Amino acid sequence: MNSRNRDTLIGAGVVLLLVLLLGLSYGGAGRASVPGYDLVASFNHAAGITAGSDVRLSGVSVGKVVAEHLDDRYRAVITMRLAPGVPVPADSAALIQTDGLLGAKYIALQPGADETNLKPGEAMRYVQDSMNLQDLLELIVAQAKARRAGQDPKGGTADKPQ
Repeated sequence: MNSRNRDTLIGAGVVLLLVLLLGLSYGGAGRASVPGYDLVASFNHAAGITAGSDVRLSGVSVGKVVAEHLDDRYRAVITMRLAPGVPVPADSAALIQTDGLLGAKYIALQPGADETNLKPGEAMRYVQDSMNLQDLLELIVAQAKARRAGQDPKGGTADKPQ
């Protein structure tokens, strides 16, 4: 075997190995074998949450989102797989939050005080939807306009004499 054929075979092997690794990473082949238990939460607006998104408790990663689908009322149903040793009280809440201003979205669990814990497959009753940055900015602008409309050019309010 000459040097050129050997280089071609080695290159083909490397490409095949990379394709195999990418397929395992993004194809979800190992997702079903992740240990833990599943909990479900339904949101009206779950923008930015996809399979693989982080699930955190007190800022510590305790699981991942493993599935998402729409129910018959067009709500986003998110399935989270949590580590086996992480109990979640029955009155806990699931909130969609963002890392910083424009960071990745994740689900934050806020533990409740109930003495009974959610069982595998159960649904969380308390949720808070994803906050849309554009909606938040529009709200801030609307409040600023309302404030300005209630003030005269000198800085006082229009309906109170100074």
